[in-house]
Amino acid sequence: MSIDVGSIVEGKVTGITNFGAFVELSNGQTGLVHISEVADAYVKDINDYLKQDDTVKVKVINIDDGKIGLSIKQANPQPAPENQSSYVGNQRFSRPRKRSTTLDFEDRLAKFLRDSEERQQALKKSQDSKRGGRGAR
Repeated sequence: MSIDVGSIVEGKVTGITNFGAFVELSNGQTGLVHISEVADAYVKDINDYLKQDDTVKVKVINIDDGKIGLSIKQANPQPAPENQSSYVGNQRFSRPRKRSTTLDFEDRLAKFLRDSEERQQALKKSQDSKRGGRGAR
């Protein structure tokens, strides 16, 4: 079976490095899944996502001088986020945003502002005491 760019195949993880994972494909060839192509989220440690001998579905993203570049995140596309608009024909349809995330954000922002104000007051008191009180130079 020939491996072509854009094809989605299954393979077995044969090795893990700090920059990615080597995957043996069904035809016996080995390709590399770079750490940036493992997941949509930031991957600090690839061992959190993959283990030796795992079977994974990968997409062939390039073949250069016999080296095969693979991607796990492109083989498993994520659905469109809920707050994006989509076009059908010439009409635009908006998906409603979740209200709970907005409240959550506002609550977090208010908490941040309260904490920040408390830290500023504590810092000012500390600085004033080092200068000998208010207004002293």
